[in-house]
Amino acid sequence: MSTNPEKQPPKPLNAYAKYSALGIQMALIIGGGCYGGYKLDEYYKNTTPVFTIILSLVSIGLAMYIVLKDFIKPGK
Repeated sequence: MSTNPEKQPPKPLNAYAKYSALGIQMALIIGGGCYGGYKLDEYYKNTTPVFTIILSLVSIGLAMYIVLKDFIKPGK
């Protein structure tokens, strides 16, 4: 008699750790993009925060892509 280990549902603590890590990762990516844009605007002495706006939007898009890619991972 052999026992086949079936896929067990994920433990609630594992799911909590996974989603909190995704949230932290998303916050760090967006924060890094905003900070980088701010520093570029400061370096080039822009009156309009062009780099801050552009890098903020790009970092939001990148963070969403990474989070959705990890969230919709097939088979896991």
